[in-house]
Amino acid sequence: METIRNYYAFSFAFTAVCFALAGWYGWTSTGSITATLGILWIVVVLSILEVSLSFDNAVVNATVLRDMDPVWQQRFLTIGILIAVFGMRIVFPIAIVAIAAQVGPVEAVSLSLNNPAEYERIVSEAHIGIAGFGGAFLAMVGLTFFFDNDKEVHWIAAIEKTINKFSNVPAVEIGLVLILVYSVSTMLAPDEAITFLTAAILGLVTFIAVHAIAAIIEAREAAKKASGEIVKSGLGGFLYLEVLDASFSFDGVIGAFALSNNMIIIALGLSVGAMFVRSMTIHLVRTGTLAQYRYLEHGAFWAIIVLGVIMLLSARYHIPETITGLLGAVLIGLSFLWSVRHNRRHPEDSMTQPAD
Repeated sequence: METIRNYYAFSFAFTAVCFALAGWYGWTSTGSITATLGILWIVVVLSILEVSLSFDNAVVNATVLRDMDPVWQQRFLTIGILIAVFGMRIVFPIAIVAIAAQVGPVEAVSLSLNNPAEYERIVSEAHIGIAGFGGAFLAMVGLTFFFDNDKEVHWIAAIEKTINKFSNVPAVEIGLVLILVYSVSTMLAPDEAITFLTAAILGLVTFIAVHAIAAIIEAREAAKKASGEIVKSGLGGFLYLEVLDASFSFDGVIGAFALSNNMIIIALGLSVGAMFVRSMTIHLVRTGTLAQYRYLEHGAFWAIIVLGVIMLLSARYHIPETITGLLGAVLIGLSFLWSVRHNRRHPEDSMTQPAD
C-alpha cells in the first residue's frame, strides 16, 4: 500500500490545492456557500469525466513510457503535466478563442471571464477543426498498433490476425484514415469540409513528424551506443506522448462546457483528472501491469480507434462524451477480463512477469 500511495501522493496533493482554489474562487466570486459548493461539485464531476475519458490514454502512455529511462519518465510526470495542465486545459481554449475571434490573448481571457457564454460559443464552433485533427491523429495511433508485422499476441484474433496480414502494405493506415476522413467530409457543408480536411491532414502530418523525430533520435542513440557511449534519450517518446495527450484532451475540453462555461472551473476540474492520468501511467509502468495482463494494451488501442472514429464523426453528429467514455471502459474492461482468464489457463505465462 505504501508504494501505491507514493504513486498518487502528488496527485492527491495537487487535487487538494485545486479544490482549495475552487473554493476560494467560488466564495470570492459569489459570496454564497451554496454557489461555492455547486462549483466544487462541478470540479469533482469534471475530474471524474477526465479520468474516465483518459484511462485508455494512461494505458497507451505506459506502452511508450516503459521503454524510456526513469529520468524521462519523471520528466513526463513533472514537465509533461505542466504542458498538459497549462497548455491544453488553459492556453489551448484561450488560443482557440483568440484565433477564432481575432483578438489578443488578454482579450480572450477577459472574454472567458466576463462573457463565458460567448467564450463557449466560439470554442464550440471550432469543434470541426478539433475533431478533424484529433480524430485523424488518434485513428493513426490505434491503427499503427495493429498494423505491426512483428505482433504475435492477438486479443480479438479473427480481426487482428486479418489486419496483421496487411501490415507489410506501405502506408495502409494512412490510406484507411484518409478514406474515413474523406467520407465524413462529404457529410459537411463545403466550408466546413475544407476546415475538417485541412485539420485532419495536419493531424496526419503531425503524427508522421513526431514519429520521424523519434526515429532520428533513436538512430543517433544507436550510433552512440555502437561507439561505446551509454546514452538513452526519451525526447522522441516525450514529444509523442505530449501530442497524444493533447489529442486525448480535446474531447474532454469540449465536453466540459456541458457542465460549465467558466474557464477557471473547467481548468481546475480537468487539471485534477490530468494529474491522476499521469500517476496512473507511472503506476502501470513501474508495476509491470501491462506485461501481466497481456490483452490490456489491445483493449486500450481498440478504445483509441473507437475514440478517433467518434471524434471524426462528431464533426457531423453530436455524440455525448458519456458514450465515448463508456465504450472505452467496456473495451478495456473486457481486455482485462480476457487477460485474467488467460493467466488462469496459462499460469506459466504470468510466472515470467516482472516483480513489483
